[in-house]
Amino acid sequence: MQATPNPPTDPSSAMSASPGDRQGISRSLVVLFAVTCGVSVSSLYVLQPVLEEIRQDFDVSTSTAALVVTAAQLGYAAGLLFLVPLGDLLNRKLLAPSMMVASAVALLLSGLAPGFGTLFVASILAGVCAATAQIVLPWSSSLAVPSDRGRVVGMVMSGLLLGILLARVVSGLIAEFGGWRSVLFTGSALMIVLAVVVYVSVPPDAPRPRQPYGQLLISVARIVRAETMLRQRMLLGFLTMFGFSAMWTSIAFLLSGSRGEHFSYSEAAIGLFGLAGVAGAAAAPLFGKLADRGHLRMATTAAWVVTIIGWLSLAWPGTPLAAMVIGLVVFDFGVQASQLANQSAIYSLASEERSRVTTAYMVTYFAGAVAGSVSSGYAYGAGGWIAVCLSGIGVAVAGLLAWLVFDRWNQRRAGQSVR
Repeated sequence: MQATPNPPTDPSSAMSASPGDRQGISRSLVVLFAVTCGVSVSSLYVLQPVLEEIRQDFDVSTSTAALVVTAAQLGYAAGLLFLVPLGDLLNRKLLAPSMMVASAVALLLSGLAPGFGTLFVASILAGVCAATAQIVLPWSSSLAVPSDRGRVVGMVMSGLLLGILLARVVSGLIAEFGGWRSVLFTGSALMIVLAVVVYVSVPPDAPRPRQPYGQLLISVARIVRAETMLRQRMLLGFLTMFGFSAMWTSIAFLLSGSRGEHFSYSEAAIGLFGLAGVAGAAAAPLFGKLADRGHLRMATTAAWVVTIIGWLSLAWPGTPLAAMVIGLVVFDFGVQASQLANQSAIYSLASEERSRVTTAYMVTYFAGAVAGSVSSGYAYGAGGWIAVCLSGIGVAVAGLLAWLVFDRWNQRRAGQSVR
């Protein structure tokens, strides 16, 4: 293997460096990957602000209308389990655009749905194709030189997170002028454009090792069993997303004043609070630079500390609006930095396994989102916003303590290997 001007700090990365690892990735391509991730994952959230319109259009109950969001999430979980591992087997230059075209078709079918049943099925398909984001993310990592991987992953992750945070806002604005179906038609057209741009712009993918699809799926479990660091980061990712989902699920109740809180905002105004998370997502790549400079341990510790500070800010009694916004920014910054630190760590593993590593990590991450959402509903019902914050602080402290234990164990193990 040819030497690189910036050798990787992780020996396993050096042994498994792909052609992309040696060539690097241009800034314009990083931006394209970031936009692709953001737009791909946004299909999971664009219908949330327009559920009432859907309910009225199809004359269904509120709980039935909400099933389209559940359908998309179930589809996304299936995509993570069964499609993302294909990134280690198939040519991603063909795989990703193909999934984006399929996503465009699913969104178009959703927009044309004559009945709720059709919309439900099409939402499942759209959720499956939203997993494109988790194929593009490790792909960008494999194209980056190891010394620049943290920055690249940070920028692409920011695109993905901005897609999540802005999806509701943009969807609401489009629906205001053209109805809920126009949201889906717009998303469909955008996916077609991005599929063409990605196919034309991205360089040829590295050759993929051949193995049966069944063995590919089974090997995910083998990788998890073999990689201690991956298991550690999976747990940290679960706790990270647990807190993130708990906060964003319950804050709508707080801001609407459902339990007599001093806030009393409309649904549109509440949706705009998602913009506070944009600042946190935009700042998160700073932690990627720390990882590139060999400070991943410090970045992970700092991310958990910042998350705890964010929770404490949000939990302050009688929090004024300005403090609430600042708390949201700090909280989101800590959560996104923690996520970035985790993915910078797991993408130091063998490049030919990165899609399966992504599957293992993101399935656990997704499980954390579901658990956080469910538990926060019970917490808010039992004790209001302060109960949600106390449980969030507890989870964040548990995450910090778990990381400190993992770090100490890893350092002791590294010392023993040297001796």
